[in-house]
Amino acid sequence: MRVLVIGSGAREHALVEALRRDPGVSDIWAAPGNPGIAQHAQVRPVDPCSAEAVTGLAREIDADLVVIGPEVPLVLGIADAVRAAGFACFGPSAAAARIEGSKAFAKDVMAAAGVRTAHSEVVDHPGELDAALDRFGPTWVVKDDGLAAGKGVVVTADRLAARDHGAELLEQGHPVLLESFLDGPEVSLFCLVDGATVVPLLPAQDHKRVGDGDTGPNTGGMGAYTPLPWLPAETLEEIVTGVVEPVAAEMVRRGVPFSGLLYAGLAIGQAGPAVVEFNCRFGDPETQAVLALLESPLGALLYATATGTLARAERPRWKDGSALTVVLAAENYPARPRTGDVISGTDTAAANTEVLHAGTSLREDGALQSAGGRVLNVVATGSDLTQARARAYERIAKVKLPGGHYRTDIALAAVEDRISIPARV
Repeated sequence: MRVLVIGSGAREHALVEALRRDPGVSDIWAAPGNPGIAQHAQVRPVDPCSAEAVTGLAREIDADLVVIGPEVPLVLGIADAVRAAGFACFGPSAAAARIEGSKAFAKDVMAAAGVRTAHSEVVDHPGELDAALDRFGPTWVVKDDGLAAGKGVVVTADRLAARDHGAELLEQGHPVLLESFLDGPEVSLFCLVDGATVVPLLPAQDHKRVGDGDTGPNTGGMGAYTPLPWLPAETLEEIVTGVVEPVAAEMVRRGVPFSGLLYAGLAIGQAGPAVVEFNCRFGDPETQAVLALLESPLGALLYATATGTLARAERPRWKDGSALTVVLAAENYPARPRTGDVISGTDTAAANTEVLHAGTSLREDGALQSAGGRVLNVVATGSDLTQARARAYERIAKVKLPGGHYRTDIALAAVEDRISIPARV
């Protein structure tokens, strides 16, 4: 199978690495890719948001499968164009991608499917903001209703901070979504979805805040781990049968069946699982940890999903142990990051670890440099989370990036048994 991966981040690097382990995959291309991906796949400087460019490359390389990583091309309908050109494509249609592209649409789907989520209200005029804020609190959740790369959310007990964020979004012409605050630990569950067929992958937990102890502003994700030792198997089953399957069925009922990776972000509170958000693609950085434990051929799973045969495919098999990813970010991230700094130490080999490129590029002299906010991921596996953590942090300490920073407490709360599911009420 000849596979084309669309995207340029650490998620796509993880997808490429997992596809390389699939004996059924003979050739891998990536567009536009990055310097890390280029070590193991053929990269092409193609605009991932151009239907003409993506379909043209698929024809040129005679792709058997196109895998679209980021959300923006999906929301723009690149998967529709790829399928219309006659290629199998892993990724939902533009209509189905609205589950991420419009939080208001997602809320409507969840209401129809009977899925628990936060109470919400959309504000699209500055004059309505104050009155709407008065209907929420004492913890305010203020979101950009559209795509915001994980950074359009403010969760705060400071009403003024909530108002400032909402006013800034409205000034930019973006509708604001206000939500009630959901308590309990958060879970990210990826599911392969082919119409009404739902196949869950391993649950993971992301770390959104930039600083240790969940301090500072939200980011696109500073690290993740899997599996979750504190998540009971029955709760995971409840998420699949009570959340993902009803949403998938509702999408079918609406005539916009989902095909691809449906990501459910949930909070597990006293009333059980409640949805924080849905995404229409593999999450970043959870993908990096989840795929590190995948034993099944990834290409076969993605192809089955893309061709409507997921119900007949072999279910995913997983390696024993745990996996963890730590994100190395550039100075000043998640605000305007400093770029162009030389990176060293990425080539030092270490057992059970790998370095995935997120925001990197090559200088004219061939030196590796930072080119984005999240620059590199270090992924490690181990017999348990303690060993995976030790390996990841030992490895990331060898990478040098001026001004670079990373959280030192990824999965620490789980290791120290400080996470638990609240008792049901």
